[in-house]
Amino acid sequence: MESSKKRLGILVGGGPAPGINGVIAAATIAAIKSGFEVIGFMDGFKHLIRGDDTQIKELTIRDVTRHFDEGGSILRTSRENPMKIEKGKEHVRPTPMENVVAVLDKLKIDHVITIGGDDTCFSAGNLAQATKGRIKVVHVPKTIDNDLPLDPGVPTFGFETARHYGTQTVLNLIQDARTTPRWYIVVAMGRTAGHLALGIAKAAAATLAIIPEEFPDDEPITFKHICDIVEGAVIKRKADDRPYGVAILAEGLMERMTNEEIEDLFGADQVVFDQHGHPRLDDLNLGPQVRDEMRRRLNDRLKTTFISKNLGYELRCAPPIPFDSEYTRNLGYGAVDALIDGFTNCLITFVGGTMKPRPFDSFKRNAEGRFEPRRVEITGESYHVAREFMIRLEAEDFSNPERVKKLADAGMLSVDEFRRRFEYLVQPRPAKNA
Repeated sequence: MESSKKRLGILVGGGPAPGINGVIAAATIAAIKSGFEVIGFMDGFKHLIRGDDTQIKELTIRDVTRHFDEGGSILRTSRENPMKIEKGKEHVRPTPMENVVAVLDKLKIDHVITIGGDDTCFSAGNLAQATKGRIKVVHVPKTIDNDLPLDPGVPTFGFETARHYGTQTVLNLIQDARTTPRWYIVVAMGRTAGHLALGIAKAAAATLAIIPEEFPDDEPITFKHICDIVEGAVIKRKADDRPYGVAILAEGLMERMTNEEIEDLFGADQVVFDQHGHPRLDDLNLGPQVRDEMRRRLNDRLKTTFISKNLGYELRCAPPIPFDSEYTRNLGYGAVDALIDGFTNCLITFVGGTMKPRPFDSFKRNAEGRFEPRRVEITGESYHVAREFMIRLEAEDFSNPERVKKLADAGMLSVDEFRRRFEYLVQPRPAKNA
């Protein structure tokens, strides 16, 4: 592989997202047309951190053109972290990052494009710093969670496709719920933000969505509170002679629960904690827990059927919709253009149709050095519209005695019991931004 040409390395980290192959294809074609040789690294940083220089693939235009509109990743992906050093090996050399740099140097890679979410972006920034600018590194942001802090209104690639296919699924569930009738409890991916859950719910006109951003930041979210919101919606629909619905919950609700409540819900022997003391939510599904609690509460009173459904993995490798196909072509080309212009240690985004490299240092960081996630802005117009169309217990449901009596009767509760259990749910809605 000896060559005097400039060499570009491309790797993908983190979970899959629709459009990865579009970025790889666009970057490869743009780079080759600009005189680069392009090397694809298989499985993200996985082999690089071990000093393995064999798991590579020389990419040609012919290799990538037939894959640009496919889901998945022709380079695969992994969550391997070049900054992670095993306990007890802090003084062992070379470190994982030193192995990465050594492989890149051996292969004469002088430019790198990373494709991934926050963790991969963090690794890309550390790679740029480790080489002191000798290897230019730019990052293309991807995640179906849409939680990277890009400019307002600019999605991460893959989000729109995930929302599209998630919406199609929920539309089908709504028809099934109406036909049977029954209730679906749907959990959508989104560990730190509720963008996907809210986006799907709004696009599909689901009955309601519950996202972590609607709860006070300084208080834990409780399982009871979530279930009370759902039960209140079930009763309200029943009172209006619509004994069916679809409630969409953001996965990230569990991120805001206490460790003790997580253990109570799933069993202490089923919960694994990471090195920071946070429970790993990979194998913990909130949907069945809420479903079972609704059955327990309402089986004797309303005889309502509840079904749980998880939305996530089936969305990540879907073929990109036209929005993401075009978007990823822009991002792949823009990443190469930025490298040619001498940019490094930055993230590539498009704002108003213009490629905009954003230096990693321009983003707000948390205590661990990661980007502060972009959360749903609950004072924004978009969230206000979403809440206006949700079926949830509101202040007006408790201000009219006849309405309260109708709701209490629908829930087979006394008026006093209905008020005691649900009136606390009514909180002033966040004021809209001017």
